[in-house]
Amino acid sequence: MADTFQLEIVTPEKKVVETKAAEEIQIPGRNGYLGILPGHAPLITELAVGEVSFRENSGSTSNVQRLAVAWGFAEVLPDKVTILAETAERPSEIDVERARKAKERAEQRLTSGDTSVDVERALNALQRAQARLDVAAKNK
Repeated sequence: MADTFQLEIVTPEKKVVETKAAEEIQIPGRNGYLGILPGHAPLITELAVGEVSFRENSGSTSNVQRLAVAWGFAEVLPDKVTILAETAERPSEIDVERARKAKERAEQRLTSGDTSVDVERALNALQRAQARLDVAAKNK
């Protein structure tokens, strides 16, 4: 069995990640996080909002990379993982101040007591902002 697998993370705008040397990946699935290693059984899963972290073999060292992702699908094959995400952001692309403000706005909407608030939309905004903040914080 191979020690690595091919990994592609794609959004509608661009290919965010392409490597043939991924050793493992953690994916935020709809029902919880999935850990994928080379030779994993085939599956397709819906993505939730969260953090994708993967370890890439770069010569003699392993390099962990993280991305904030939101919604989409992942296809897992024994030798390849493809993630089609609505959004995927590297830590360097995350505007931390904007994410903080988005989190605050979502929290205010959820605690306002206003019955006209779209609760599902506010929860999605809160989860997305928190994922961005978490990924940015782990990159420091």
